[in-house]
Amino acid sequence: MPSRKFVGAHTSASGGVFNAVKNAQEIGAKAFALFTKNQKRWEAKPLDTLTIDKFQKALADSGILPKHILPHDSYLINLGHPDEEKLLKSRTAFIDELERCSQLGLDRLNFHPGSHLKEISEDECMDKISESINIALDKTSGVSAVIENTAGQGSNMGYTFEQLAQIIDKVEDKSRVGICIDTCHMFVAGYDIRTREAYDKTWNSFGDIVGFNYLMGMHINDSKPPLGSKKDRHHSLGEGEIGLDAFRFIMNDERMDDIPLVLETIDSDIWAQEIELLYSFQK
Repeated sequence: MPSRKFVGAHTSASGGVFNAVKNAQEIGAKAFALFTKNQKRWEAKPLDTLTIDKFQKALADSGILPKHILPHDSYLINLGHPDEEKLLKSRTAFIDELERCSQLGLDRLNFHPGSHLKEISEDECMDKISESINIALDKTSGVSAVIENTAGQGSNMGYTFEQLAQIIDKVEDKSRVGICIDTCHMFVAGYDIRTREAYDKTWNSFGDIVGFNYLMGMHINDSKPPLGSKKDRHHSLGEGEIGLDAFRFIMNDERMDDIPLVLETIDSDIWAQEIELLYSFQK
């Protein structure tokens, strides 16, 4: 029976977005993530026709499907920013990111929800995030906004299932919003997945509070810091505090079928081996 799991990594798009496809193929990936522009700058030159054509040809040749690609937006964007001017700047940039995905023929965009910067309440921040998503979805089409759970570091929102559900609740077009669960973030936010019992409890809770219909991708990472530490530091699989069993469970959990499972582990030199390792866990 063919695998229903699509594992890859966040590959470099340096020199052009089409290179992310080549870099994914080189490590045996069946899925990948990429930045469609420099993630540390606000401005980016628009995607030209040649670049788009090269990306789409590379993708067609690779056999990787658009739904197994999880682009990530710029790290500068804060859709819950307490300052109106900076919030507007973030919203404009987010719309641009959605449009870039649409131009490339991709159907989802992964982003960190936002931070209150200790200037407004958590509820107010989450309302701003939901409103930002509504504005962006209204001005674009065909691309879903995929909220990534956070580690709970600093003033970042979206580290509990309840917060993710609260943000989704006020999104008007629920057909175009989703969740990406990062295993390291989940773990350091206090959700244990190391034993069968803990794994089942955590994921059943996700199903009850958020719903698996919203799960549109995952970041597969071990964690350097311990459970509940709220520190975002990834580790190679089996090298951190989570250990390998959790990833074994994921690879045999049909609820994670047919979505991009993307490594963001710290040593890109062993991504090919980590991808192979994950597939070896399948029964």
